Amino acid sequence: MNHQTIKHIVMWNVRGDTPEEKRNAALFLKDQFEGLKGRIPGLQRIEVGLDTSGVDYACDVVLYTEFDTQEALDAYATHPEHLRVKGELGDMRIARHQVDYPLSQCQVEVATAEQRQ
Repeated sequence: MNHQTIKHIVMWNVRGDTPEEKRNAALFLKDQFEGLKGRIPGLQRIEVGLDTSGVDYACDVVLYTEFDTQEALDAYATHPEHLRVKGELGDMRIARHQVDYPLSQCQVEVATAEQRQ
């Protein structure tokens, strides 16, 4: 079994004919996913953010999660609570983008101010 933390990031655009409808849909999606905290084995961290940039190519909502292992992420896909949330959201998500990667891929050294001089 691989015991390496996995980051799972998903971005969506949501359905809505007006900015208010889109905002309400995004808030509902945020509330539903944040409700998974403490309910999914192996889910270490969950954050849901709403876009504030307003640029036309931005997604409306981002889900950032960290799982203990790839196996925990795989189990999340079919976990009853996750499936319940997906069912409640229905077709409000009109575009979806996803990236999964191990924590080890993003280890970056940050130079101190002294090192940069």
